[in-house]
Amino acid sequence: MRVHVVSDVHGRAGALARAGDGADAVICLGDLLCFIDYSDYGNGIFAELFGAERVAEYIALRTAKRFGEATTLIRGLFASSGGNGRLEAAVRRQYEELFAALPEPAYLTYGNVDLPAMWPDYIKPGHHVIDGGRAEIGGVTFGFAGGGLISPYHTPNEISPEQFAVKLEAAGAADVLCTHIPPAIPELLYDTVARRLETGSEELLAVIRRTSPRYSLFGHVHQPLARRVRVGRTECVNVGHFRAAGAPYVLEM
Repeated sequence: MRVHVVSDVHGRAGALARAGDGADAVICLGDLLCFIDYSDYGNGIFAELFGAERVAEYIALRTAKRFGEATTLIRGLFASSGGNGRLEAAVRRQYEELFAALPEPAYLTYGNVDLPAMWPDYIKPGHHVIDGGRAEIGGVTFGFAGGGLISPYHTPNEISPEQFAVKLEAAGAADVLCTHIPPAIPELLYDTVARRLETGSEELLAVIRRTSPRYSLFGHVHQPLARRVRVGRTECVNVGHFRAAGAPYVLEM
């Protein structure tokens, strides 16, 4: 069986349409939306709404960890540009294009910048959204737990460690454990370009040690110090930054 896995799509619909070529199924580990493109400030929803210069200002504040000022800036921009109506319209345009491109069958869970409440409006019959649950694909059991943990960046879909632990418990023991965020292993969390540690899950690491899945698959960290680490018999693998690479991670079992 051949499964193609993507994460951190961030608006790259054209490549997503080809992500299932030659695969029995596609797995998407979330972060479909592109609010900000850190490599090109002119791309993304915020650039569409506010322009590249204001995006650069916002990113500079976040990079400097001046989160309060960043929040004040973005709230002021929304207040002066027509509120949340324009934001919702831009998000919906992206989701419409992305879900239309996503091949079938596909198994999806949420990332930290996704808006789960909107997904039912766009999923196709062959799209299976799983967030705290399991699916069997070709005789292999896949467990799914989506979302990100609470962080200083206040992205849209963040939950507490306790809430994430409930999802992991519902996913249960699986051959392949699929999450958006990595387990709390420093070399998997450190982004070598952003030069910061992202938030990983101690609960996920504990589940890996307790249940020993064959694989733990995740994304979230775009340029990790290490893309794979072994924990006991489990291969913990960052499947890559799909927006940058445009190619899926290939899992053959």
